[in-house]
Amino acid sequence: MSYTVSLQQRIQQLKKAQVYLDKVFYKVQKEATLRAIEAAQAATPPKEGTGRGPYIGTNTITGELKAHWATDSQIAPQKIAGGYRTILANNMKYASYVNDGHRMDRHFVPGLYVNPESKLLEYDPKAKVGLVVGTKTKYVKGEFMTDKAKEAYQKTVLDLLDKEIERTLK
Repeated sequence: MSYTVSLQQRIQQLKKAQVYLDKVFYKVQKEATLRAIEAAQAATPPKEGTGRGPYIGTNTITGELKAHWATDSQIAPQKIAGGYRTILANNMKYASYVNDGHRMDRHFVPGLYVNPESKLLEYDPKAKVGLVVGTKTKYVKGEFMTDKAKEAYQKTVLDLLDKEIERTLK
């Protein structure tokens, strides 16, 4: 008989918890998206301790690519049929090249130059200079920022969902 009582209690707990599931899913998804953005930013150049020289892309040195994860992503979950949706995004036009890697064919880039003061690559389309690039490096490895973000998202969802459901059932 005690099995039936505990089963009935569990059914009542689940009915009670159903009212709170939307709030739980919203909270978990929002937190998981924030963790995904943090993971993507951590994997995006410039990264601490990499020792990479100054001759990497100007926008990866400035942190502009890294900053766009937070501004371009949709953190607040939007209710859709069957659940909620958030979006991890980086709208910089070269983000996919940094993420996936790319070939470097030897070519001339007008307006690209090494700034004599900062010793960094800079680009000015009006400048009457340019550089030939792709001479030493034939392929630039990807950073796989989105894969790392997905892993962080999934891990967070699994961790938080269990905790939140357990807390709701109490």
